[in-house]
Amino acid sequence: MNDNVEQTLLITDIIGHIAAVQKRFQSEGEDEERRWMIKNATESVVIEFLKEASVQMLHVLDAIGELEPVNGITISRYFGIPRGSVSKITQRLVKLGVIHAESLSSNKKEVLFRLTPSGEQAFKLHQQLHEHMDDNFRIFLSRYNLDQIRFLSELMREVLETSWVGSEMVPVEAEDEHEDYKLSTNKISSPIDLQQKNEILSMLQNFDSKKLSRVKELIRIAFLED
Repeated sequence: MNDNVEQTLLITDIIGHIAAVQKRFQSEGEDEERRWMIKNATESVVIEFLKEASVQMLHVLDAIGELEPVNGITISRYFGIPRGSVSKITQRLVKLGVIHAESLSSNKKEVLFRLTPSGEQAFKLHQQLHEHMDDNFRIFLSRYNLDQIRFLSELMREVLETSWVGSEMVPVEAEDEHEDYKLSTNKISSPIDLQQKNEILSMLQNFDSKKLSRVKELIRIAFLED
């Protein structure tokens, strides 16, 4: 097979895989995670909660588990979730039996949230899920050698730094006499933009999957929702 033809076919295959991976993480992945937690839960209250729990409900539960006793304002700031949404979610969590609310004797308007024993189990299950996913992902990547890991790391960094909508890709002559695709020079991000992106990427590399999920949710709420 001609190298150019094979390259075109492989690129088409990769684009299809990217769409499939995105779909899996956005929908099927969430269902798979829910099934794992339900399978490992031992209390009926926890199982019923997990059947209904949305991503935001789990994030609010995580915030309470990490910060308890905590009020709604702190939860809102912690995740960037609107206070009205936090209020609705905490009310639902109380009804589901995974948190309880208590008013301060000195200020009845100040409500603090804590996990119930069932909420504690759900909170720990969610932590264990992300630890389990981290372990599996590390095992999955360990099948590749160091050069392959370096290539994958660099590829992902470049993918994150590239705009596929705002930038025009133009073919240029590569040193090995094969065509390579690079960004048009008048479309490349400024050094300041690249520095900021690299700083953010360096920070993200220190996060586990649980914290990365939280960052993704914050970005969605802060920048992607109308």
